[in-house]
Amino acid sequence: MTAAVPTRPSGFLAALLRNRKFVAGAGIFLLIAVVALVGSLTVDPRLRGAGRFPPRQPPGTAAILGTDTLGRSIAVQMTQAVPNSLQVGLIAALIGTLLGAAIGFISGYFSGIVDALLRILIDVFLSVPSLLFLILIAALVRGVGVRTMALIIGIFAWPSPARQVRAQILSLKERPFVEVARLSGMSGIEIVFRELAPHMLQWLGANFVNAFIAAILAESGLSILGLGPQREMTLGMLIYWALNYGAVLQNLWWWWGTPVVTLILLFLSLYLIHIGLDEVSNPRLQGR
Repeated sequence: MTAAVPTRPSGFLAALLRNRKFVAGAGIFLLIAVVALVGSLTVDPRLRGAGRFPPRQPPGTAAILGTDTLGRSIAVQMTQAVPNSLQVGLIAALIGTLLGAAIGFISGYFSGIVDALLRILIDVFLSVPSLLFLILIAALVRGVGVRTMALIIGIFAWPSPARQVRAQILSLKERPFVEVARLSGMSGIEIVFRELAPHMLQWLGANFVNAFIAAILAESGLSILGLGPQREMTLGMLIYWALNYGAVLQNLWWWWGTPVVTLILLFLSLYLIHIGLDEVSNPRLQGR
């Protein structure tokens, strides 16, 4: 995606609200997030324990989303799983996007040894099989929690945005407005964050959403492998426990189906948000 000239915040927001894909994605995402957050604040924590409900009950009046083999309500577990999964996505995406942007800005603007060293660092991390290292680190870290898991995923989320930001800055720094800023006496750091950064904000927003999707997917994959936060519930851990207790073989479809459908809806909503941001940032993409 190419860097777009920044528009006024009000104009950009109005364009987003006119984009059907963005509105649909944001609506689905907010609905899932709000329902889960309200549930997490209103549900009695004691209801999350085993034996609080009849075991192996399909969705019904007693348990709206059914229960598992330990007598736990799936709906009650979802009020903890969804916010924790969103927390992983938010923290990891923030780390990856902000760190990648900072490294990309500095590497692209400052030439010489700084650019050479940072470019080598970016290439090294891009060549590393991140999934393998995520599995290795998650297996070595004892008592991994939701925030630790987010930190582990975020460590490997910055190289791709760093390379793309660097490529854009290499082009932007040759434009006349940067030369005017230099002649006005602005320092290199001031030019990077006051003159160049605004041109990348819309791209960084779209990259953040993409990183959010990747982080939730990575957490779910690690959790299904048994490397997730064992003492905290996430969507991935909910699937892991369902598989571990043979929910598929026992035809307890609501146990594994609920988190799977929720993940699909989350991915769909974030993808629509990403496409909407991309279309607003690059109007020529609309209608494709």
